[in-house]
Amino acid sequence: MTMYENFEQLIKNFDGATTESVLSYFLKSHKGRIALASSFGAEDQVLTDMVASLDPTTKIFSLDTGRLHEETYRVMDQTNRKYGISIDVYAPEREELEALYRQQGSYGFRDSIENRKACCHVRKIVPLKRALKGMDVWITGLRRSQSPTRELMRLVEWDEGNNLIKLNPLIEWDEKRVWDYIKEHKVPYNALHDEGFPSIGCEPCTRAVKEGEDLRAGRWWWENPEHKECGLHLRGA
Repeated sequence: MTMYENFEQLIKNFDGATTESVLSYFLKSHKGRIALASSFGAEDQVLTDMVASLDPTTKIFSLDTGRLHEETYRVMDQTNRKYGISIDVYAPEREELEALYRQQGSYGFRDSIENRKACCHVRKIVPLKRALKGMDVWITGLRRSQSPTRELMRLVEWDEGNNLIKLNPLIEWDEKRVWDYIKEHKVPYNALHDEGFPSIGCEPCTRAVKEGEDLRAGRWWWENPEHKECGLHLRGA
């Protein structure tokens, strides 16, 4: 049986299971080798609340690109305080970041998709590799309805780029369910969500969305929708 067939069986086993029971299974079966990645968006905050209640010793980490919103740092602090945890923070490598500035300046990432992906690589992909070192499972807050690039994602996947299991517990959730959970459980959330930011990344690459726009329309708004991934969640990457 191939790994992909194993995943198909896993998904079948979880048919009808709650998100908490799926998380509980992986937190126990991969204890010490499983991590939740958080950008402090609404979905990641839901998962942090669940993980902290199921096993507060689980590794939770975030990538500080050096260009985050002030509101993001604020909710990071609120989250640590509420759950009595210390979220691990990974930053870009100094030499790579300095080289990026020499090549692009401060806003060269808007000149081309290649430049933008190079910026994301230095600020996100490289730190992610360090954060996931030694891990077997990477928990994400991805939802299928977030964007065209995520429509085919599954509950359990194999991430070839990082050589581990990628678990997407909220993959079937809609936006209403996310916010119902946040309100019911009094989960701290990024204040930018109240200002029209459904998706929040780096400050220069994120804007509020207009009524009727796609949830990720505010991310890299100068690019076409099919390109709007930083490289962290490319299938087969």
